[in-house]
Amino acid sequence: MQPEALSRGLKPRHVQFIALGGIIGSGYFLGNGIVIQKSGPSAFLAYILGGLIVQAVMFSLGELAVARPTAGSFLHFAKEFISPTWACGVGWSYWMTWISYVPSEMIAGGFLMNLYFPFVSQFVWAFIFGIIITIINLFQVSSFGETEFWLAILKILAIILFSIIANYTLIYENLVSNTSPFLVSNIEWFPNGYTTLFFTMIIILVNFQGTELIGISAGESQNPEISIPIAVKNVTRRIIFLYVVPILLLVLIFPVDNIAVESSPFADALLFHNYKWASGLFTFIVITAAISCSNSGLYGSSRALYTLALDGMAPKIFSSLSSNHIPVYSTLFSLLGVWIGLLVYYFVGSGIYQHLLALSGFSGAIAWISISWSQYNFRKELISNHSEHMLKYKTPFFPYITLFAIYSQLIAVFLMLFDKELIWSLYIGLPILLLPMTIYKLYNILKN
Repeated sequence: MQPEALSRGLKPRHVQFIALGGIIGSGYFLGNGIVIQKSGPSAFLAYILGGLIVQAVMFSLGELAVARPTAGSFLHFAKEFISPTWACGVGWSYWMTWISYVPSEMIAGGFLMNLYFPFVSQFVWAFIFGIIITIINLFQVSSFGETEFWLAILKILAIILFSIIANYTLIYENLVSNTSPFLVSNIEWFPNGYTTLFFTMIIILVNFQGTELIGISAGESQNPEISIPIAVKNVTRRIIFLYVVPILLLVLIFPVDNIAVESSPFADALLFHNYKWASGLFTFIVITAAISCSNSGLYGSSRALYTLALDGMAPKIFSSLSSNHIPVYSTLFSLLGVWIGLLVYYFVGSGIYQHLLALSGFSGAIAWISISWSQYNFRKELISNHSEHMLKYKTPFFPYITLFAIYSQLIAVFLMLFDKELIWSLYIGLPILLLPMTIYKLYNILKN
């Protein structure tokens, strides 16, 4: 069975907003507190650097996805242009990335709902969110795309609303009335030193994670040669606008010392300036963000597992499609992994939240490195065959952009060794990457 058997029900607007939905989850509204706590008000500079890395990776992915539009495409690229063994490790690592991240999204949404309805357990809400995500992902792929489109719009409107209010607050309270208890002139931009900008990069990359879903969805896009380049161009611009500008405004109107990891710094900032109605609205948006990112995450994990099965790197049953052209067994197995993750989260406690983000960041960085590495080898092959002119979409400034994407992320992963809160994620992330590679290699040796 070929990947093209999947339904091509995703329109260009769906492809763009699937990527946006994947990156604007509760981690954006909650996890940003970790970055700001570590790096201080200069966090927006770290996000600029992260945005440049994302741009570079998306250039590589755009070139590959347009040239070879298949479902789960970046895993196919890794198999063809790096090695099948590497593709197996990256594929299972990527699957585990979402399986560990989606439960945290559901728990975050359940926790916030519990604030409004304390008589209902947060895990009951998480279960309800899980049912919603299951229904969306088991029906036609177009319904998934349409749902993600509207959920992403809600999140974008909330960020725009915050930016408008923050701009008004900044201008009026700091410059006009001079009544703000928190003046811009008093900001200490680098309270923990300049190096913290780089040590927070792995958490920043996990907040950007999800943009690679435009490559995962290429095989279900109606016109990939049109929709993918548009998505690459627009999504990267919007990432920078939706991250850098709001976070800069946040640190300009809200004391960094007041930021907590377990609540939304955006909602807290609005409440700090007595915009209670906006703070409550933002909390609701965080809930929809959790649903949206879980939606995109389950989509990505199921398609990755489907691709692994097609390539003989996972049980063949996971390549089976339903009558609606959905990889139903891959989706159900991914959902099982999510519920197991929820149980682990329940017994370990909420303190594991930051570690889950770091684990997801490590696996996501490995996937992105694989994308750029594949594109590097792909382009080199075309150059050697004098067929580079056949590309409909090219990564600009090759090979410098590609090499920047690879080495900047390798540095981010290396720096995890020097952070006591992040290093343990390497102890888990590396075996998840290396064990499937070892099993796959041994299996093929024994088979032959």
